[in-house]
Amino acid sequence: MADYQTINAGRAGAGYAAIDEGLRAHMNKVYGLMSVAMVLTGLVAWAVGTNDAMLATIFGSPLKWVVMFAPLAVVFAFGAMINRMSAATAQLVFYGFAALMGLSISYIFAVYTGVSIAQTFFVTAIAFASLSLYGYTTKKNLSGMGTFLMMGLIGLLVASVVNIFLASSAVAFAISVIGVLIFAGLTAYDTQSIKNAYIAHAQMGDKEWLGKSAIMGALNLYLDFLNMFMFLLQFMGNRE
Repeated sequence: MADYQTINAGRAGAGYAAIDEGLRAHMNKVYGLMSVAMVLTGLVAWAVGTNDAMLATIFGSPLKWVVMFAPLAVVFAFGAMINRMSAATAQLVFYGFAALMGLSISYIFAVYTGVSIAQTFFVTAIAFASLSLYGYTTKKNLSGMGTFLMMGLIGLLVASVVNIFLASSAVAFAISVIGVLIFAGLTAYDTQSIKNAYIAHAQMGDKEWLGKSAIMGALNLYLDFLNMFMFLLQFMGNRE
């Protein structure tokens, strides 16, 4: 008969295997949700950005301020209210937010060439995949980066809003450089945070929480990707 330690070791091994399998499924869901959101953003941005009449209506009037700042208001409200939503409702809100983001960045199709947008997206995808893989596989604890990155993000947001009125090219260049670095770091940090959060809660069996956690994880990575893309476009984009 197998001794007590052997039985416990087998149970522990089975438990780790189940958590590992669940983690892979969880991460696949996160990346899947993020990918659908990116497709929605791209389709809305292209549909509006290639329509001169719609561009003129939105960005040639005070409506542009609503379009520019509405996604920021939605993402803060979403983060505050997600615990009171069902996972299905949260997913729909996430996709609605992605479509709204597409509307807010649609101007890029009127400013930059289609080829340069595609090239920048490809470079961003490679960088994002590499950074996210690092965050998932590294044994180094990246939690110490979190506070520093969030402080940098707040400063970046304030500087970006101020520069809307200053319109300084030097400040815009500095914002772009810092923005790429911040969101590169956040990609690795957020990926590790998603992984650690799943491992911490996996044994509780709370499917509703795990579903919402996947949506919030997808939202964080979506924002990392999109912001890194927009900042890189400042460097790589060829203007029309």
